Amino acid sequence: MANIVTFGEIMLRLSPPGRVLLLQSPRLEATFGGAEANVAVSLAILGHRSRWISVVPANPVGEAALRELRRYGVDVGAVARGGRRLGIYFAETGANERPSQVVYDRDGSGIAEAKPGDIDWAAAFAGMDRLHITGITPALSAPAAALTVEAVEAAGANGLRVSLDLNHRSQLWRYGRPAPEVMRGIAARVDMLIGNEEDCQNSLGIGPEIDGGVGKLDVAAYERLTAEVMSAFPNLERVAITLRESVSADWNRWSAVLRNGSGYFAGPIYQIRAIVDRIGTGDAFAAGLIHGLTRFKTDAEALDFAVAAAALKHSIPGDWNLSTEKDILALAKGDRSGRVRR
Repeated sequence: MANIVTFGEIMLRLSPPGRVLLLQSPRLEATFGGAEANVAVSLAILGHRSRWISVVPANPVGEAALRELRRYGVDVGAVARGGRRLGIYFAETGANERPSQVVYDRDGSGIAEAKPGDIDWAAAFAGMDRLHITGITPALSAPAAALTVEAVEAAGANGLRVSLDLNHRSQLWRYGRPAPEVMRGIAARVDMLIGNEEDCQNSLGIGPEIDGGVGKLDVAAYERLTAEVMSAFPNLERVAITLRESVSADWNRWSAVLRNGSGYFAGPIYQIRAIVDRIGTGDAFAAGLIHGLTRFKTDAEALDFAVAAAALKHSIPGDWNLSTEKDILALAKGDRSGRVRR
């Protein structure tokens, strides 16, 4: 198993029960989540030494978030304390033709106000093999973008490999710099890149318009896209593109493709017809891919595992994928029946 550190923001997630509209019910369910924390939890459950780095306010909400991460075995010993508050997001689960919705309330959070020099990277990276980041943190603020660049540069100086999930969030890029101006510089410093077709278009300015609606997945289009991304960034050893066709809020077709230096691989397609919660599925894929690349002999096996991990996450409420390797392998090997195990 590997030693993996992730860097980013954790938020308080507030959701109405079931599938009611936001504030239709007077009750909100409180959990925690955030892309990089989601990956850290999944990797810990899959047996890795997992560490999460951020800036968290020294208040009861921030401490509760760290307790939750510790509960799943994530090392938070190098987290810096600072900022006025923990970010919040409200998540409303859609149904049928009504889409799920996310409302952010994260201005002034600890990580959004953090700046270069606020984190001891030598301590954060001690004993680690890989850094995993996303495009969410650089979108929060100019100082957070500079801190992300500092993290990547420090990782390289300390001998860590770096993976980047583009995770474009259009609601967050509001501080004056367009996403490609920031993200292309970061992508040039990593060895593995993950995203979907819209992430590549919006974060890197790469790729033609690809129809992600109802219909057959055009694997050939993604073969061209991955080749174009690797050509633009010769530092990359792998590019993974997740594929989602959203028929409705309840029914998605899900898969992914992967290109490395020697080939192009397409994962299996899952017909997910009763989605419980699709938030965090991309993070489940990222964690599954990182795990698979350390656990299995071929990139094709790693991709199949990652696609299955994300497919299972659609059945789990909350941000975190709590599936074990045994659960994921069973699905990856073809057990899609959902029958009771006794």
